[in-house]
Amino acid sequence: MLDNPFTLGVEEEFQIVHPGTRELRSYVSKILDEGEKTVLRERVRAEMHQSMVETGTGICRDIHDVRKELIELRSGLDSLARKGGLRIIAASTHPISDWKTQEITQHARYDKIVEDLQDVARANLIFGLHVHVGFTDKNVAMEMANQVRYFLPHVLAITTSSPFWLGRNTGLKSVRCEVFKRFPRTGVPGTFSSYAEFEEYVNLLIHTGCIDNAKKIWWDVRVHPFFDTVEVRIADMPTNIEHTISVVALIQAIFAQLYLLYKRNMAWRAYPSVLIEENKWRAVRYGMQGKLIDFGKKCEVPVSDLILELLDFVDEAAGMLGTRKDLEGIKRILEEGTSADRQLEVYRKSGGDTKAVVDWLIEETMRGLPKSDSTPPPGIIST
Repeated sequence: MLDNPFTLGVEEEFQIVHPGTRELRSYVSKILDEGEKTVLRERVRAEMHQSMVETGTGICRDIHDVRKELIELRSGLDSLARKGGLRIIAASTHPISDWKTQEITQHARYDKIVEDLQDVARANLIFGLHVHVGFTDKNVAMEMANQVRYFLPHVLAITTSSPFWLGRNTGLKSVRCEVFKRFPRTGVPGTFSSYAEFEEYVNLLIHTGCIDNAKKIWWDVRVHPFFDTVEVRIADMPTNIEHTISVVALIQAIFAQLYLLYKRNMAWRAYPSVLIEENKWRAVRYGMQGKLIDFGKKCEVPVSDLILELLDFVDEAAGMLGTRKDLEGIKRILEEGTSADRQLEVYRKSGGDTKAVVDWLIEETMRGLPKSDSTPPPGIIST
């Protein structure tokens, strides 16, 4: 029985780009000012770089609420960007722009991070998808966070969207992960026997001046220190909104299935972080075209086969959640490829033109969504 609510919250980090130059543009302050006058209001937030804008849903009861909010947020954000002659992109790195030319948002939190981390922070020009799943019991939440670690590389493999960095084809499907690992307290965490043990760890870091609060723990999954959620942070930012919705549904179903096992006094086998990191690297490098290690069988298995096995694993929970139809979208990702796969296809077909990739990202970000009726003032678009 699914007696836990499994509510959802989704945070998406978008790029703000100029459609003429295809470069990132510092514009988030204007978007926030305009957003205050719309239904978006507090659901749109600044991030460290002025060319980035974050949206966050409210607490969603189910995937249907998520769909409604994500469509509203992306459409509303697109409309606000167009008022300034700009566009938004959903992807985890920008194919062309250089972090050294980007403005930092003036805010006490970001000032402190830059002061602590210097160029490591300034160079963190990456964009992600964060999914919160609700758990009212912190100890249950910690147990779920421990177990879900195994599936993190699977989630990354089907969301890769960052093959380019500083105008280069990096040869990776998720260079975002390699950029972010320069931050402290990132990657696949270890396990904790209880929430109290996690709190002891956090309190030690605060007491010794390493951090001022637990939000500066940026692991790929964490029990949120202030909300009653487990937050999955490993995903790249999918470009197509239908891909995003399917991935959110999958993450919810994984947690629900693990919870069903927990209620039956069963558990997914725990593996050391060093082994899970091996699979994470394979997802970073090859995405869906690679193989992950099945640690139980002690052999390599194609990612596509593992994703189909994962869908079978969560089918019971998906039936209870009513999300089987939403999970069909995961099979479409296997067929279509991730954003990274399709960006690279555009790059090859265009003879290595990264601007063509930006054009595709602009179009794909809004595919299937209502067209904005916002018309920029005359002369606002300039190069």
